[in-house]
Amino acid sequence: MVLPPWTITAVGSVAAVCTTAAFVPQVVRVHRLKSAAEISLTTFLVFSVGTGTWLIYGLLVRSLPIIFANGITLILALALVSLKLSYDRAARRLLGEGPSIAPTPPPR
Repeated sequence: MVLPPWTITAVGSVAAVCTTAAFVPQVVRVHRLKSAAEISLTTFLVFSVGTGTWLIYGLLVRSLPIIFANGITLILALALVSLKLSYDRAARRLLGEGPSIAPTPPPR
């Protein structure tokens, strides 16, 4: 089946909007909680490299859905990496300088 080019672009655009929008709630949640302890730094670093590579590919083939989706997704992924590094650093500082927050076991 041969589809007109506009339908192929439309399908790519819908996919781009969905996959890009999927990151917004995670960025908002991490920012609101001021914690990214549950976020894997390695995963998002590798994901960012992959997304950046897709962005380069989109530029090479001049595909607007690929360019926009991966450009925006890369920004969101790097924002998560930045928040992760920032909040983890702040948590380490608090744990290293403040009193122990670990619960003490009950006496026997």
